[in-house]
Amino acid sequence: MRVFVTGATGFIGSAVVADLIAAGHRVVGLTRSESGARALVEAGAEVHHGTLEDPDSMRGAAAGADGVIHLAFDHDFSNFQANCEKDRRAIAALGGALAGSHRPLVITSGVGIGSMVPGQPATEEGFNTDHPNPRIGSELAGAEQSAAGVNVSVVRLPQVHDTVKQGLITYAIALAREKGVSAYVGDGRNRWAAAHVRDVARLYRLALEKGTAGTRYNAVAEEGVEARRIAEIVGEGLGVPVVSLLPEAAADHFGWFAMFATMDLPASGALTRQRLGWHPTGPDLITDLQNMRYDAV
Repeated sequence: MRVFVTGATGFIGSAVVADLIAAGHRVVGLTRSESGARALVEAGAEVHHGTLEDPDSMRGAAAGADGVIHLAFDHDFSNFQANCEKDRRAIAALGGALAGSHRPLVITSGVGIGSMVPGQPATEEGFNTDHPNPRIGSELAGAEQSAAGVNVSVVRLPQVHDTVKQGLITYAIALAREKGVSAYVGDGRNRWAAAHVRDVARLYRLALEKGTAGTRYNAVAEEGVEARRIAEIVGEGLGVPVVSLLPEAAADHFGWFAMFATMDLPASGALTRQRLGWHPTGPDLITDLQNMRYDAV
């Protein structure tokens, strides 16, 4: 297949590009920069210049592709609402380019969107259209395209990790270095689901190749790793104290990250494994945190 990948030079996107090429697909990657273009060429992909801010810049590449994987997202969480709206517009543009065909469009969301009952793992079947997380906009946009006949599926992401990056935990590490303490809130029993980046990349390819229209897939290898355990490993790695914060102190310590630091986000990937034959094999989150070089990040 000729596959158009947005976010192709990012942490997850670059792994997806490599996995697709290794599986024999031709890849066209979206980039806004010359350095990104060079990275794509070196990886064996073709280059398409464009940006999320200009959805029309993506239409041509999507229209000429056999399938699209949409990973690009502006991760400035201080403007989270606006960036989610930007993603909605991008999905509409990509879907419009694929309308009238059965060519697959795989979009991206977060596992928290599938959380229906507090304390219970989010599932692929869960979809609360009134969910307070602004990222629900991505799935609502996907549902609109699906209703218009576009072959849309969703990959929901947990904390995606290797020994360099770990999703939102990357921000927690930077904050611990800045503040001189590695903190969690309350008893630290809130959990985050996780998966290794190579496993996540393989899931995107499987969703493209074998996915069913209208289906959601949870890229979950571990259902939930406790925030306290994460903070302890980060504290060891940085050589800083590990502290528990009262909930009312979270906003002052974490800033914009406070809304994530207190979330309980366990999730299940059981249905995804059954439906796509996806079997994660990468290191777990704690292993990657233990093996990372804290002096290099």
